[in-house]
Amino acid sequence: MELEAQGNPAMNKVFLILSCILLSIGNCGGPLIMRLYFIHGGKRVWFSSWLETGGWPIILFPLIITYLNRRAKQGTTTKLFFMKPPLLIASAVIGIITGLDDYLYAYGVARLPVSTSSLIIASQLAFTAAFAFLLVKQKFTSYSINAVVLLTIGAGVLALHTSNDRPNGESNKEYFAGFFMTLGASALYGFVLPLVELTYKKAKQAITYSLVMEIQMVMSLFATLFCTIGMLINKDFQAIPREARAFELGETKYYVVIVWSAIIWQCFFMGAVGIIFCASSLLSGIVIAVLLPVTEILAVIFFREKFQAEKGVALALSLWGFVSYFYGEIKDDKKKKQILIKTQVPQDIPNP
Repeated sequence: MELEAQGNPAMNKVFLILSCILLSIGNCGGPLIMRLYFIHGGKRVWFSSWLETGGWPIILFPLIITYLNRRAKQGTTTKLFFMKPPLLIASAVIGIITGLDDYLYAYGVARLPVSTSSLIIASQLAFTAAFAFLLVKQKFTSYSINAVVLLTIGAGVLALHTSNDRPNGESNKEYFAGFFMTLGASALYGFVLPLVELTYKKAKQAITYSLVMEIQMVMSLFATLFCTIGMLINKDFQAIPREARAFELGETKYYVVIVWSAIIWQCFFMGAVGIIFCASSLLSGIVIAVLLPVTEILAVIFFREKFQAEKGVALALSLWGFVSYFYGEIKDDKKKKQILIKTQVPQDIPNP
C-alpha cells in the first residue's frame, strides 16, 4: 500500500484502475441518490451537501489496516499518520473550498433534473483544463483543446430552450438559480482538482497512497465542518427526524438513502484524488466527463426524466469531445514510444 508517486508502474496501474472504479461508482450513483432524496420529500440543501463528504470516517478503515501492516514490519516506532503540518493546512483549505462546492452542487441538484445537472457538470472539464494550465503547467495538444471546446459548447447548449425541462411547480427563478449554482459548482471543482495536484507537487515529502487517503480524509473533514455550520444556522439537525417521518418512501428508507449517499460520495472523492495521484488532474476531469452518458441514461431510466433535443445535441458534442481527447492521447503515446525507441542507447556494447 505504500506506493510512491514515482513507484512501480504495475502497481500504479492497479491503483489507477481502483480509482477509476471508485470514481465511476461515485460519479454515477451520487447524483442519482441525491436526486432521490429531493424528489421524495427531502428539502435540506445544507444536509445534502454535508452528506457529500460526511462519510469521511470510512477512510479510517483502510488507514488502520495499512498502519497495522506497517507496525507488524517496523515495530512500535511506526508513525500513525504521515502528514506534516504544511500539508495538513493545505488540505484543510482545499477542504473548506470543497465544502462550498458541495453546497453549490446540492442546491443545483435540488432544482434540476439529474440529466441536466450532469451535462452542466461536463463544463467542469474546461475549468479543470484552464486551472491545470495555470497551476501545474499542464501541456495541451490540438486534440485535448478540441475536447475542451466541444464539452464547453455542449454544456452551453443546455442554456437554450430550458423551459420544457423545468420540474413541475418550479419557477423560472428557482430553475435558473439551480442552473447557475451548478455551473458555479462545476467551475469551483475544476479549480479544486488542479489545486490537489499542485499540493502533491509542492509537498515536501514522498506522496504514497496512504498519504493520499490521509489528505482526502482531512479535506472531507473540513468540508463537512463547513457544511455543519450551515446546517446549524439553518437548523437542519432538528428537522431531520421530522423529514424522515414525512419521507415518501418511509422513515427507514430515508435513513438508508442518507447513509448510502455518504458512502457513494466518498467513493467519488477517493476516486478523483486517486486518479490525480496516479496520473493528473486533467485525466481526473476527463474521467468524470466520460461517465456523463452513463449518468444520463440512468437518470432517464430510474426517474423517467425528459430527454429533449438540446440534451441530445449536448450529449453528442460531449461524446465527440471524449473521442477526440482519447484519440489524441493514443497518438501522443505512440509518438513518445517511437521517439524513445529511436533515442534509446543499447546497454550492452560488444567488445571489439
